Amino acid sequence: MLRTRVIPVLLLKDKVLVKTVNFKKPGYIGDPINTCRIFNELEVDELSFLDIAASGEKRGPNLEILKEISSECFMPLSYGGGISSLEHAESVFKIGFEKVILNTSSFTKPELITDISRIFGSQAVVVAIDVKKNFWGKHQVYGLNGTENYRHDPVEWAAKVEELGAGEILLTSIDQEGTWKGFDVDLVKRVTQNCTIPVIAHGGAGSVEDIKNVVSKGGASAVALGSMVVYQQKGMGVLVNFPDRQELNQVLN
Repeated sequence: MLRTRVIPVLLLKDKVLVKTVNFKKPGYIGDPINTCRIFNELEVDELSFLDIAASGEKRGPNLEILKEISSECFMPLSYGGGISSLEHAESVFKIGFEKVILNTSSFTKPELITDISRIFGSQAVVVAIDVKKNFWGKHQVYGLNGTENYRHDPVEWAAKVEELGAGEILLTSIDQEGTWKGFDVDLVKRVTQNCTIPVIAHGGAGSVEDIKNVVSKGGASAVALGSMVVYQQKGMGVLVNFPDRQELNQVLN
């Protein structure tokens, strides 16, 4: 059995790192390069970077900052934000990133999932599925950093992107993101039970116990952390960190 990956997810905006709550009110965290160096020392398995402004600003990836990140990081890297063409993806791979993460373009250009998968392999394509409950409590899929409701059911959409060639899904609960209240385990379970590719659970982690729950009860293949790795604790200041390895191993094995 493969070891459960625990992946810091870092949000880029205007060349700096920020952290949001429910995809809103980005607060300054720090410089991405210094943060990379800290995660090198912490020996994390993988890092993900999401440019939360790129698609909304109708621009491609900021290759300048991505080159700096790639040159500093010693672990596998994934990147999402503004990737709307095969050329965008290729440029990110050439810099040294192993995976690209597609969100808005998965709706507007679903064939891009297939194209990237065909040329670079399905393992290089992650589709980010951002989900929020509507007034009646039904989960719906959003794009454009949570501002565009595409009115897809997340289970059906996950099956669709898998069929198109995605190798992995980054499943984020917008309602839980940045709240420290735990994952939407029911959402994760619904998706994992209805697709065969790995699902990375994201949004709401506040403790190692939350990580355990979403893996054991939700069936997540991997877990993505935001607030837990950039703040000391809820309501406290910035501190780049990573959960205790021994504690993680105890709850995940």
